[in-house]
Amino acid sequence: MPVVSAASADLRRIVVLGSTGSIGTQALDVIRANADRFRVVALAAGGSDPTLLAAQALEFEVAVVAVARSTAVQDLQLAFYAEAQRRGYQHGDFSLPKIFAGPDAAERAARTPCDVVLNALSGAVGLRPTMAALETGATLALANKESLIIGGQVVTSAAQPGQIVPVDSEHSALAQCLRGGRAEEVRRLVLTASGGPFRGRTRGELADVTAEQALAHPTWQMGPVVTTNSSTLVNKGLEVIEAHLLFGIDFDRIEVVVHPQSVVHSMVEFCDGSTLAQASPPDMRLAIGLALGWPDRVPDVAQPVDWAQSQQWDFEPVDHEAFPGLLLAVEAGRRGGVVPAVYNAANEVCVEAFLAGQLPYLAIVDTVAAVMAAAQESEDVLLGGAVVSVDDVLAADRWARDRASGVLEKQPTSGGAPQS
Repeated sequence: MPVVSAASADLRRIVVLGSTGSIGTQALDVIRANADRFRVVALAAGGSDPTLLAAQALEFEVAVVAVARSTAVQDLQLAFYAEAQRRGYQHGDFSLPKIFAGPDAAERAARTPCDVVLNALSGAVGLRPTMAALETGATLALANKESLIIGGQVVTSAAQPGQIVPVDSEHSALAQCLRGGRAEEVRRLVLTASGGPFRGRTRGELADVTAEQALAHPTWQMGPVVTTNSSTLVNKGLEVIEAHLLFGIDFDRIEVVVHPQSVVHSMVEFCDGSTLAQASPPDMRLAIGLALGWPDRVPDVAQPVDWAQSQQWDFEPVDHEAFPGLLLAVEAGRRGGVVPAVYNAANEVCVEAFLAGQLPYLAIVDTVAAVMAAAQESEDVLLGGAVVSVDDVLAADRWARDRASGVLEKQPTSGGAPQS
């Protein structure tokens, strides 16, 4: 169970990677409301929204800003001057932060001296920044689950005990519930899943799903990739692997149940039959605030459940026939090595194609399964089940992306099964 030793009385210096995304902007909301506890020292983003990034940098007076796209630097500089003018600064009467640009920009930002690095980047690109943060000794508040999942033992072996604190609401809930008992008393972890927008549909009823429908999540506001992954339950499969790696619990002792209200975020069942659950209205600021302040809580960061109001909480089993992506992820996690990287990379390619209207919904997971099957036949990809470096993981990631793209070239945009 993650444990951070820093005292809450200290002003914590925070690096936010992915500052213009959903988690990043909510993290800055938490920091803004708790300026006596947190100070932002660096920001990183892809570079697609230089106006927002410039506004964040000037508001929080950060020393470093990183953008992944080198071509965004000029736009960012212009945005700095426009934002300064909007704020009423005289020309030159403000200091610009140092700008890092390029594929390694977020990694460089993660090395900024700080107490906490919040990695809220999306996808496998978060792996090297995660490793960089761990190397500095800073606490890693991890929202970029993919870096842990694909890195596996490479990441966990680089982390000091308690250095990684989860930001996913489910894993934050588990970390809180695990405070209620000793490790040897834990019988199983129970992750809850909202079921997404297609809960209750059969596989046949999902054939003509559109991107607009997949992005209409009933309880959470998230980025397009995570929202799509939530609709296929791929995201929950990734979270099962994440729980296994974070808490050292065997896959046989991790269960998923569907809870459409998204109020109970996860549960821990103990050996005596007791179950502890963490409940709060769906608001990521609670998990973010806890990760930034761990092990201490940040007061009033989110609204509590209104126990005076009548409400109903439902729990139901997962329909694995309609949503096979969950068990496919568990299979990848059990096989270990670079297989989770293959699973994740293939899925990222497929989700991008689906959102662009180039792939039917059901073919997302079907294509991932085809790529995993192809990987199983390639000893060069799987490395005999061993992972020895970040480069090995990223090589498998590239192979899976290329393989998935090749499968997609043979795939019709509606109906049909992927051809490997």
